[in-house]
Amino acid sequence: MNKTDRLLAIVLELQRQDVRRAEDLAALFETSVRTIYRDIQALCEAGVPIIGAPGTGYSLMEGFFLPPISFTVQEAVSLLMGTDFIEQQFDDDYRVKAQEARCKIEAILPERVLDETSRVRNVMRLLHSDKEHQSKEREYLERIRRAILEKRKINFHYVKKFADAEGERHSVRTVAPYGLVLVEGSWMLVAYCDLRQDIRHFRLSRITELIDLKERFELPLHFKLSQYTPLDDRSLFVRIRFNHDIADKVKESNYHYIVDMEEHQDGFYVDLRVRHLDEVLQWVLGWGADAVVLEPKALQHRICEEAQKILKRY
Repeated sequence: MNKTDRLLAIVLELQRQDVRRAEDLAALFETSVRTIYRDIQALCEAGVPIIGAPGTGYSLMEGFFLPPISFTVQEAVSLLMGTDFIEQQFDDDYRVKAQEARCKIEAILPERVLDETSRVRNVMRLLHSDKEHQSKEREYLERIRRAILEKRKINFHYVKKFADAEGERHSVRTVAPYGLVLVEGSWMLVAYCDLRQDIRHFRLSRITELIDLKERFELPLHFKLSQYTPLDDRSLFVRIRFNHDIADKVKESNYHYIVDMEEHQDGFYVDLRVRHLDEVLQWVLGWGADAVVLEPKALQHRICEEAQKILKRY
């Protein structure tokens, strides 16, 4: 941290805390106490009203706020909840920056707004999965993010959800990374794949052995991640009839392959579109006898086969 950034950070820290000792500031900013003394003197000479009490520490004159920014409670909650989200979902670099940003925001909030903001945040909470594999995913997230910004290609091993026509699930890919998208709590890489000669999507949780390459790429002028819409290749239509008494549970499942739902006299009808029948097989089986596949016939046969396998196990 350079001197200018440290001077501003000291003022913000003094705004956040009533009194801070030079030793505390030195430990916080990883510098010497003598440097903190010089910084305090520089701030005083610049007109910042810092009060020093021997044996107690430094504090700002009452009523002094820097910078002169005013937030409503709703704005403050939005910003602070945003830092919570970044801290939970982004890589370690941004996690640290989110913590620092939260401290800066809290430092400039008037006490009344800060108290009200705390009350609102105490009744709202962001929950996320804390699985072990996410540590590797976050490491890859940071490396891929840097590769995107530096326009460098990457190489990795990828495990597909379903086998291809040759029965293979594992492949090695070299791609030009275009962007990262958070979809239902999972990070997806949008990239141009050298193997497929087209844009493909890769779930970070299925990536292993990531290698940063020196080879550069140029982002196509027509590509804008904010405007990018992937081609919908879900060509298989599936219709399922559920018992009325579990209709609410089906709605609450928010299954992303569902395209339509409607009530009928004989049951609750759900239409889905998928790429492979395997994508919907486990979901249908999870509803047990409360779900009946109406079409396609191929899925009916798969359900019967799985039911027979289950029966043999018991």
